[in-house]
Amino acid sequence: MSSDLPVFTPREIVSELDRYIVGQHKAKRAVAIALRNRWRRQHVPEHLRDEIAPKNIIMIGPTGVGKTEIARRLAKLAQAPFLKVEATKFTEVGYVGRDVESMIRDLTEIGVGLVKEEERRRVEANATRAAEDRLIELLRARDGAVQQAPRPGYFAVGPDGTAQQADKPEREAMRERLRRGELDDEYVTLQTTDTKMPSIEMFSSSGLEEMVFNLKDMLGNMGAQLPGGRARKEKKAKVPEALRILMVEESEKLVDMDKVVTLALERVQHAGIVFLDEIDKIATKGGRGGGASGGGGPDVSRGGVQRDLLPIVEGSSVTTKYGVVKTDHILFIAAGAFHETQISDLIPELQGRFPIRVELETLGEDDFLRILTEPQNSLVLQYKALLATEGVELEFTPESLRAIAQVAFLANARLENIGARRLHTVMETLLDDVSFRAPELSRQKVVVDPKMVDERLGRVLQDEDLSRYIL
Repeated sequence: MSSDLPVFTPREIVSELDRYIVGQHKAKRAVAIALRNRWRRQHVPEHLRDEIAPKNIIMIGPTGVGKTEIARRLAKLAQAPFLKVEATKFTEVGYVGRDVESMIRDLTEIGVGLVKEEERRRVEANATRAAEDRLIELLRARDGAVQQAPRPGYFAVGPDGTAQQADKPEREAMRERLRRGELDDEYVTLQTTDTKMPSIEMFSSSGLEEMVFNLKDMLGNMGAQLPGGRARKEKKAKVPEALRILMVEESEKLVDMDKVVTLALERVQHAGIVFLDEIDKIATKGGRGGGASGGGGPDVSRGGVQRDLLPIVEGSSVTTKYGVVKTDHILFIAAGAFHETQISDLIPELQGRFPIRVELETLGEDDFLRILTEPQNSLVLQYKALLATEGVELEFTPESLRAIAQVAFLANARLENIGARRLHTVMETLLDDVSFRAPELSRQKVVVDPKMVDERLGRVLQDEDLSRYIL
């Protein structure tokens, strides 16, 4: 695996997760250890390396307590390919629906995109310079400067005694004007590649997705191999947009896709993370996945999916458009509320693939208060920033924040417990009038105090029928 990827100790990982997620220390510790074990595996003797499998994790807890966010932030921290998918999307192989192997193909696509973007950033300076050169030529051709310039191959002696193109000072002067934005209102006509592909209907049968991807690539490559290459079309654009288009084209030329695919496959196989949400929804009473042994008849969306997941989670080879991906060292993090079922209702073989089990805590009033203010991009900061765009200064008193947390907690207790997501509905209801009138309140200060919270939310909490629809 690339040595350029960041390395963190478990304590540093937990500390970083604490910036975005309140509480859930056990879950944070579990994912921190799992991530660190990947680094440790790379440093053990080679004969042991392939034997050390990732310790997959099941997170148990109600919705809105941070399960998905923990996995997402972990992947971002590790710069790892990350895929979130609901287990209920899949059906058993042979039935209409997505097969479980499609998650690995999707993860590979994400990995290639991730590495390709990193390579684009690496060549950005060279791509920018090349795009500027092309744009300058377009501007000069439009103004007739090219016709008046010395013929190609004519050189003059520069200040440092070296041979230089005679029109170089003029080109560099135009480059400076371009970078200063003096040419932003100018228009140029450029030739761009027509990337439109024929419309192809996507079906979800097993393996057909890969065939569709390959068909699209084949049609695209056929266009590239025709005389004259792919179809070109003229486009008139302002200089900034033209520069952006040319930068994309130059980046594509400079990025080595063979290298990208090689690095991406390596990263997917050794650093990929798949977050399997709603895994409790494919559990069946009795734990044998339906069929004769479960006594419940065939169930292609539950027991069949569990059986198909087994080889993927344990370690198998999946064919993708970029090559074969081995899943032996991909980390799988499963999550579910397990209200109506238990982990023991999963088939035993699948239970054994998830040795680490973490129960997340239900959020209380104090947790809601912390969620409102402590995370780096907290809800309070988000609403302040939104209304600041209209010139409205929004301020929350400490007492009002406590009142908002209390309302969210009570709403979860009386209605469905949707965790921290309840804060979004509470804040929207509270600030509905301010958000609507914000353009009229420009350059004014709005203070949210307990009285305002009571006026906007008190009646809703008292009327249980009304709160079902609003909160």
